[in-house]
Amino acid sequence: MTGGQMAPTTLLGQKATTCTNGRTFEQAGSPIRMAEIIATLDGAVYVERVSLASPAEVRKAKKAIKRAFEVQEKKLGFSFIEILSTCPTNWGLTPVASLEWLKENMMEYYPVKQFKCPEEVK
Repeated sequence: MTGGQMAPTTLLGQKATTCTNGRTFEQAGSPIRMAEIIATLDGAVYVERVSLASPAEVRKAKKAIKRAFEVQEKKLGFSFIEILSTCPTNWGLTPVASLEWLKENMMEYYPVKQFKCPEEVK
């Protein structure tokens, strides 16, 4: 890679092998909170943000994905599941340290929660 690449959701100051100086507001603006944006759309009926930070969180993520498929099968509208996950290699951290970083940094900016859910699948 040529360097400087980051996701639209990369946090301010977050560094990676592809973005060694970290994200700055002046350079790239604020990280985008996708679930919050999509939850405002009329066609979106099920929107949830989940995490893979622990075994319990992984189980919740599986349930959210299953629920999203149920929404689609019932043709209720659009589903969007945002999953907070780690990238220890590109973050330059150990797997354990990357999970701690996710819990301490990402989950504060991107709170894990259900934004929209139709009654038919609750």
